[in-house]
Amino acid sequence: MKKLLATVLLCCASTVTFAQAAAPQGINPQRMAQMEQQLQTRFSNANTTHDGKLTRAQAAAGMPMVARHFDEIDTQKAGYITLSQIEAFMQERGAAR
Repeated sequence: MKKLLATVLLCCASTVTFAQAAAPQGINPQRMAQMEQQLQTRFSNANTTHDGKLTRAQAAAGMPMVARHFDEIDTQKAGYITLSQIEAFMQERGAAR
């Protein structure tokens, strides 16, 4: 019985260690949700026309980091970017690190 208990505890400990190693370093799910909410709020505040599209001027006024990468984010060269395009750009940049 003691061996069985020791084996179960060892399995649980290794599962926790594996889960921590698989998660992004230093970012917990709660922090990720907070960052997502912050991005949505900043986008909404910068999007003064409330059309779901951020022009270069709107980005420069409300989201300077996004404005610096506007051409990289606007892959379709439409002259505007959406929140989903910004999120995709951020994910690509995060994966490249």
